[in-house]
Amino acid sequence: MKLDSIKRIGIAGAGTMGSGIALIFAKKGYKVTVMDLSITLLEDSRKLVDIFNQTLLAEELMTSDEEERVMSNIEYSLDKSAFKDCDLIIEAIVEKLEVKQSFWKEVKSIAKKDAYLATNTSGLSINSISEDIVDKTRFVGMHFWNPPHIVPLVELIKGDETSDETVEVLKSLMKRIDKEPVIVQKDTPGFIGNRLQFAAFREALHILKEGVGTVEDIDKAMRFGPGFRYPVLGPLETADLGGLDTFYYISAYLFKNLSDSKEAPEILKEKIDSGNLGVKTKEGFYEYFDGQDEEVIKRRDSMFIKMLKLNNSAEKK
Repeated sequence: MKLDSIKRIGIAGAGTMGSGIALIFAKKGYKVTVMDLSITLLEDSRKLVDIFNQTLLAEELMTSDEEERVMSNIEYSLDKSAFKDCDLIIEAIVEKLEVKQSFWKEVKSIAKKDAYLATNTSGLSINSISEDIVDKTRFVGMHFWNPPHIVPLVELIKGDETSDETVEVLKSLMKRIDKEPVIVQKDTPGFIGNRLQFAAFREALHILKEGVGTVEDIDKAMRFGPGFRYPVLGPLETADLGGLDTFYYISAYLFKNLSDSKEAPEILKEKIDSGNLGVKTKEGFYEYFDGQDEEVIKRRDSMFIKMLKLNNSAEKK
């Protein structure tokens, strides 16, 4: 199937990710079907899309015409058979291997023979998820980042049998919906983005455990140091500009002091055992009572949108 033949998108999962992905495609004129297992979940998805629309409208990242297009181009279904006419099916359901495998085992007989099939996993094996798919050449990982209607990155992950043609068509599709695609050349846990993210996360927890910095100062150091650079320069380009000799000498003495733990951090288990899961329970490393959770999300999205506008402006120059 060629790029211009992709007209209808099917999305399994009506949560934050599925709803945001639906908005992205619908805004660009694609017909989208969002499927989930209950009316309540689908109604919640409608509300999420409306909230996302209002945010984008307020920030002038969407016109009123585009909002109308989004609302008219998304339909909702409780039945997987709604995917039978879709040219691309994106699975964005719970991050459990057996659940994803079960979904594709059922949908493989519903999907068109030339449809592209994608899983929005954050790091599970593409090969394992697609083990029951007969024609794996059309199956690919398609990792959108949260919130998907704002963050530009999409990782396209090749399974062992994913064809180059599939990757190239979907890479072009991502550009058509104003995303920044990167190709993960082989199926590896965490892909690129989460391997970088969790390396920093592991070290942040190690620094906290050693008493080198407080929660607030560790976050501040990332935000106003490396995090300030990374929207402009990636880690390898940063090294080029800083001097590879300098980065070599620093690596020589610093790497031995960095965490190389192979286990999930105990501090996270302690938080989980205490029922402190972050924003969803009002307490994690920080507290989110009295509306602080909503304020944090608003601040996050506002800053992300400002960065996105800067990126868009730079791309046009």
